[in-house]
Amino acid sequence: MKPRASRRPPGFPAGAGTSSAPGAARPAAPLRPQRLLDSAARDAARLKAPTGLGLDSGAVRQRMVDRLRQEGITCNPVFEVMAQVPRHLFVDTALAGQAYEDTSLPIGLGQTISKPSVVARMLELLFQGANARRQQHLGQVLEIGTGCGYQAALLAQLGRRVVSVERLAALFERAQTNLAAWRQDRVRLVHGDGMLGHPPLAPYDSIIAAAGGAEIPSAWLEQLAIGGRLVAPTQGGSGGQVLVVVDRHSAGWSRSHHESVHFVPLKSGVT
Repeated sequence: MKPRASRRPPGFPAGAGTSSAPGAARPAAPLRPQRLLDSAARDAARLKAPTGLGLDSGAVRQRMVDRLRQEGITCNPVFEVMAQVPRHLFVDTALAGQAYEDTSLPIGLGQTISKPSVVARMLELLFQGANARRQQHLGQVLEIGTGCGYQAALLAQLGRRVVSVERLAALFERAQTNLAAWRQDRVRLVHGDGMLGHPPLAPYDSIIAAAGGAEIPSAWLEQLAIGGRLVAPTQGGSGGQVLVVVDRHSAGWSRSHHESVHFVPLKSGVT
């Protein structure tokens, strides 16, 4: 078999380094220096690896944010952080292709990562609390149920300090790994009973829960700062869950009910 001729390097002048056999066509004239540079630049552009493709693309996250806008979310700080934090890095590799769909995904041990629209809505409600409006950030945050760590990564960008409590040791360890690159200086992970909150660092300007029970634990209410806001799924009158917002005032607490949701059950104890 006749050996295959080697390919000329991009931009290499036509006919350079070759000899013409008798009767062969006359080789093209060498390119002038500027034309040579222009040709090399065009070739380099064609050979350059494309960017902005796949799950690491900011455009993928931006499309998710655009869908949230269409669904009625209006909180710009939430949009900004959700456009930054790569959700696909917090789920199993086999599910990464679904990471930016508006769906919850299993993370093991019967737990899930909440769908983006629910996460965005709960964070938006937190931002409407008195202290958050005054400070323009979520301040000292308590998260109940770290899970895979995705929401904690968002909270780290939105608050001054985040204390996140996870009762399941395997998820606690997974979250430690997932959050290694996301503002570790602002996130403190605690392996403990989330129903007890975390009294040592109370009070909290913002409290958010990723599991729902029949009632909001009294420990959470006690650890909420005056002017602070709590957002948690709680059993409603019809038996399903709704988002409940609790604001603390100098004279006590006020409560309001919002849209229906579906979260894993709130449990006590540590495993």
